[in-house]
Amino acid sequence: MSSSVQLFRDQKYGELKGQCIQQGRLFEDPEFPASDESLYYDPAARGKVEWKRPKDLCEDPRLLVNGMSSHDFHQGKLGNCWFVAACSCLALRKSLWQQVIPDYSEQEWDPKNPGKYAGIFRFRFWRFGEWTEVVVDDLLPTERGELIYCRSNTRNEFWSALLEKAYAKLAGSYQALDGGCAAEALVDFTGAVAESINLAEGRHGEVISEQMKLFEDLMKVHKRGGFISCSISSPGRPSEAETAMGLIVGHAYSVTAIRKLRLGERLVFSFKEEKLFMIRLRNPWGRKEWHGAWSDSSEEWKKVSDSERKNLGLTVKNDGEFWMTFEDWCKNFTDVDICRTVNTSYFSLHKTWEKEMMHGAWEKHPEPLLNRSGGCFDNRETFLQNPQYLFDVKKAEDKVLVSLQQEDRRKYKKEGKGDNITIGFEILKVEDNRRYRLHKLTVQERVATSPYSNTRSVFLRRTLQQGRYILIPTTYIPGVPTKFILRLYTDVPSKLRELKAHRPKMTCWSLLCGYPRRVTQIKVHSAEGLQQQDRSGGADPYVLIKCENQSRRSPVQHGTTSPVFNTQVIFYRKDIDSPVTIQVWNSNLLSDRFLGQAVLAASPGDPREQQTLRLRGRGGREAAEVPGRITVTVLSSDDLAEL
Repeated sequence: MSSSVQLFRDQKYGELKGQCIQQGRLFEDPEFPASDESLYYDPAARGKVEWKRPKDLCEDPRLLVNGMSSHDFHQGKLGNCWFVAACSCLALRKSLWQQVIPDYSEQEWDPKNPGKYAGIFRFRFWRFGEWTEVVVDDLLPTERGELIYCRSNTRNEFWSALLEKAYAKLAGSYQALDGGCAAEALVDFTGAVAESINLAEGRHGEVISEQMKLFEDLMKVHKRGGFISCSISSPGRPSEAETAMGLIVGHAYSVTAIRKLRLGERLVFSFKEEKLFMIRLRNPWGRKEWHGAWSDSSEEWKKVSDSERKNLGLTVKNDGEFWMTFEDWCKNFTDVDICRTVNTSYFSLHKTWEKEMMHGAWEKHPEPLLNRSGGCFDNRETFLQNPQYLFDVKKAEDKVLVSLQQEDRRKYKKEGKGDNITIGFEILKVEDNRRYRLHKLTVQERVATSPYSNTRSVFLRRTLQQGRYILIPTTYIPGVPTKFILRLYTDVPSKLRELKAHRPKMTCWSLLCGYPRRVTQIKVHSAEGLQQQDRSGGADPYVLIKCENQSRRSPVQHGTTSPVFNTQVIFYRKDIDSPVTIQVWNSNLLSDRFLGQAVLAASPGDPREQQTLRLRGRGGREAAEVPGRITVTVLSSDDLAEL
């Protein structure tokens, strides 16, 4: 974890604790007081609550009793099963919960030194790209001497109740935690990358091949320290209704294990029947379990050896944890939230990713060139008035992971603006030498579109070909201001950077050497009928596009006389009378061979449609024709901010 930690409300745990011990008093947090304003953002939701410290609720209070387990706690009255499901996942990874509860042994009650107890605790959350430390007192909301929100199975254990209080402080109130997504809390606990999958849309309940791909992916996520939670969406059904099989609608379950289960030897009739694909879930209520096949006391478990049952940790009791087959899980659940802990360590045995992160914002402005809130791709007039980020794919192809996360809006619930905004992003393949903002979609390729969702994060995995790309994060509708962070993971460094300038900068040097007067975009789509260059009748062609003293070369297309290039370039031209030359060459081991060229004036009045040109020999536009044709699109403008 980064050594840089932000302090929420600038509260310094060490100083505050030291002051309390010196003055012989227990900490009372002025930033999140033991009052209704910390419980509710809605004045109509007031109730009769007493705030009590753990020492008033039990003897010998503890932060942790016998470590941390996913069975430690239950939800309470608040509709934050999503938060409790996330806690269940967190409890499975000691290295991660020790980040969230720093120096937990130092924070623990010490019966031998009661004078060290000051009623103050600290927790850390990954908030918007930075680890943030939140300080709380240990006054907890109760009714009739019982905790009303998250509580432990063990009466004298309080880590979950105190963690929930710190999280509620970040959100502005406990009520602000009512309703949410487990992935959001898991990102806040770990800095992981969140992905949401709709099982129905992906037909995972019907298509076995999709089921198996998802199982292998989830097993890999789980093995590598990621987190998974799931739920059943509730259109047409009341939330928290119970299905015939004992599952709760609109309720977040945490996934606590994914296994291939070996059956007893007597049942193995063929190689294919040796293993079952299984998943274990936990209900944050600590009760209400699946009643179907492979439920705790079902007949199916008789097929499994005692040693395998012991290995799985099977317990036949109503503790909220249960196994199902992966097929049943796909058929009964509708939504899955996955949090991937993306590996960026160079000392790992697993794949290492290169990470880039940018902070940004959608901001409204009446001037189109200054507006940065243009809405999604459907808003053609304003779409490019969003922030634009340039990155490069250096390999022939590279798998790219992108996460776009908006700021947490729960803190705005008191103002009635606490709902997430619908967000997403587009990835466009652009000219190989683009350095300025894109103003019009012409020759660029739209290569990827993320899901658009009103979740805090949207995620996309894509394999991209070598080249230069612009990533455009957007709100769904124009004119919605908010902040975001963008994270990009690639195999090799991508040099992610924001494009801010609209055109080349005018400098003193420009006055001496000249300033561009025209911008020209060229896309070389393909060629055909090129001269054969080897005995098999093929060639290894590439294009070289030249303008003034600039040139760009495409990758070589091997073994073809009809290559597809799809190479894009952009030139800012000082000498508008100097033509653009597109040359075709054959790549050879010792010396490349010239195959022909097209020479273009590339003026604003020239045709903007795709055109096919005959190749000619060296010389001007009147040089002799040679075998082959080239298909291009050329656009020029004397307004440098048009293209």
